Amino acid sequence: MKTDLLDLTIRELTDAYRRGETTPSAATEAYLGRIAALDGRVGAYLSVTAERARAAAAAADARYRAGAPRGPLDGAPVALKDLLCTRGVPTTCGSRILESFVPPYDATVVARLDAAGAVLLGKTNMDEFAMGSSTEHSAFRPTHNPWDLARVPGGSSGGSAAAVAAALAAGALGTDTGGSIRQPAAFCGVVGLKPTYGRVSRYGLVAFGSSLDQIGPLARDVADAAILLGAIAGHDPLDTTSVLEPVSDYAAGLGGAVAGLRVGVPAEYFTEGMDPSVERAVRAAIELLRGLGIRTETVSLPTTAYALAAYYLIAPAEASSNLARYDGVKYGLRVPGARDLGDMYGRTRAAGFGAEVKRRIMLGTYALSAGYYEAYYGRAQRVRTLVRRDFEAAFTRVDLIVAPTTPNVAFKHGEKEDPLAMYLNDALTIPANLTGLPALSVPCGLSPEGLPIGLQFIGRAFDEATLLRAAAAYEQAAPWRARRPELR
Repeated sequence: MKTDLLDLTIRELTDAYRRGETTPSAATEAYLGRIAALDGRVGAYLSVTAERARAAAAAADARYRAGAPRGPLDGAPVALKDLLCTRGVPTTCGSRILESFVPPYDATVVARLDAAGAVLLGKTNMDEFAMGSSTEHSAFRPTHNPWDLARVPGGSSGGSAAAVAAALAAGALGTDTGGSIRQPAAFCGVVGLKPTYGRVSRYGLVAFGSSLDQIGPLARDVADAAILLGAIAGHDPLDTTSVLEPVSDYAAGLGGAVAGLRVGVPAEYFTEGMDPSVERAVRAAIELLRGLGIRTETVSLPTTAYALAAYYLIAPAEASSNLARYDGVKYGLRVPGARDLGDMYGRTRAAGFGAEVKRRIMLGTYALSAGYYEAYYGRAQRVRTLVRRDFEAAFTRVDLIVAPTTPNVAFKHGEKEDPLAMYLNDALTIPANLTGLPALSVPCGLSPEGLPIGLQFIGRAFDEATLLRAAAAYEQAAPWRARRPELR
């Protein structure tokens, strides 16, 4: 067994528990110690739930001693993005307006992780209300990329990605509205999976874009992502968008054959201005897939160029509606001294929301306003239909689509102050959200500066099993899976 508990994947760690080589309490203390030592520089966490973690680890110790662990997550130290409601734990969404909010209930995914025996280390940093691609828009502090602390970890799930990359958690949950799991996974050199829309319950998720948001895992390898997905997937009667589809044993299916799979390579995803090192790494990964017996062919997704614009009308429109509830009346921040109710709303929202959230609320409200709804929001929804039809046509010929996750590697803090330049980071991840399809990012190389590059797999709806199987086969054949940032 590896001597350092922090080097172990979730699967290796829980196997070690079963063999009696270590305990959940020992692993939890190792992680808490590393968080105390390093998170001041990384900024992955907004809150650390040390006493809760120790109690959960002690309960897991007892189950292993009795020979009755709950499964492959029992005793695994994990982290949660801070927009998943967690009973008794502050859930801020990275915003001043919810700085003091403590939910009285658990999100379904939190309850399912608890039922699986996972140990919650804390809540991770994020762009405010998940609106951002760099985790620079948190109201509390930025998160830094463990590969280079001067660079961003991506966003909006940057805290979760950085925590996994820096060995500050064995695994984590994030959310993906336009790429917010996959883009930080690519920037931080970890695996990130956005499941099919409806595969995982959204109950207890503080919504950004209700038709786009999906909860998924960030992990060190594909096997751990499969284990985490298996724990949280499945129908939930509390969520009307949750779908009654059978849940596979994702981890058990990872060793299946991939020879003969048909993979499409969309020409539109190799965009003008792409970092040459990203294109080289992805092209090399496609060659490796061919060496595994996977057949590749070029496919066309012609409306890709319009997906970004459609998303930045649909998502802000939904955000405008979802964030209307934060008015200082029921919960969260209330600014005193208002003359009347309208003044209280204005003061509270002005003080409680950051610049990026205000920008998107204004954009979304305008798109939904009388006289503009059909010209903007309605037209964007029609483009969304065209994007979906492109993928449907491609999937009549191929089993999976493979492409870069991002057009560039992690950029420096403060480098992309122009909102449009920031939004372009999502150009290659957004189509999977508009269509609801499952998509995964896996590390596929390093840039000349030593920064991670991500390879994106996109699958058919509810076919996460094939997505994970192909990604695991690539991961096993590639030399990148053991690379970790040297953060001490």
